[in-house]
Amino acid sequence: MPADIANMKEEKATWLKIELTAAPLLIDAISNFMTEIGAQGVSQEELLPQSADDFPESVDQEILAAYLPRDTRLKKRLASLDRYIESLSQIFPDVDKPAFKTEVITDPNWGEEWKQYFKPLRVSKSIVIKPTWERYTPQGRDIVIEIDPGMAFGTGQHPSTRMCLEALEELMLKEREIRKWRVLDVGTGTGILGIACAKLGAERAVCVDIDKKAIEIARENAKINEVQDRVWFINRDVATVNEHVDLLIANLTAKLLLQLRAHLISLIEKGGYLILSGIIELNRPEIEKHFCKGSLTLHRVITEKEWVCYILKKTGPKR
Repeated sequence: MPADIANMKEEKATWLKIELTAAPLLIDAISNFMTEIGAQGVSQEELLPQSADDFPESVDQEILAAYLPRDTRLKKRLASLDRYIESLSQIFPDVDKPAFKTEVITDPNWGEEWKQYFKPLRVSKSIVIKPTWERYTPQGRDIVIEIDPGMAFGTGQHPSTRMCLEALEELMLKEREIRKWRVLDVGTGTGILGIACAKLGAERAVCVDIDKKAIEIARENAKINEVQDRVWFINRDVATVNEHVDLLIANLTAKLLLQLRAHLISLIEKGGYLILSGIIELNRPEIEKHFCKGSLTLHRVITEKEWVCYILKKTGPKR
């Protein structure tokens, strides 16, 4: 179960639980869409029937549970979901059409229940993510990042975050042209990427998020990791930020990345890098059409399941 279920509010409330059944090919796309329309928690469950020899057989269906707030926008969200499922059935006519059922539930204690799924996790050759309540003994040159997500997004368990961390390790430990990294992390959540940058040697990391609670949580995580002198957290829209950096990380949805494209590129120094993540395979052509051109050149593509992460370099000498 992805740890982004930690996004759920702690207050007791009623939610609409949507249980979607779909082919594995479509699960990540639907998960991403549910997040875009306002789902406050998403969990995935594979249907693994046992064969005669006790090994799981291959499956053609998986279940996704998403939780929507029962507010004035609920009807429009459900209508959007109906339209999206219809579009998927047209794009993939040979795949069973996704189906869903709904149930009104009372919000349990989300802040505690999901913790059983968050364990120490090695996300790259050097980086290990550890929840504050778990023990872990570092090995060799491990870079250990301690996180207490609270209600913010980002524990390193989701492919989009893991790929960002892999990209950061590659750039900051191997790229020798940039000696004093200045970083901007857009949509910082728990602060995990900004903290990773500081531990990888960044001179300064500025992290922005429009969620005030996320900024509070991220600041606490920076203190836990003793990097608060190099990481700054700002509660504002990145569209109002004008700080030029050597590395910009944007782990967002494809829709937001396309909306912010021009501004994000303008903030990167020539010779600097842009890491884009949060992209599913279905959105790959559009992202490449708008980002892999002009002053940006493709440095590397990282993929995991249906998710894609890009490392792009802004060409030309530094100013």
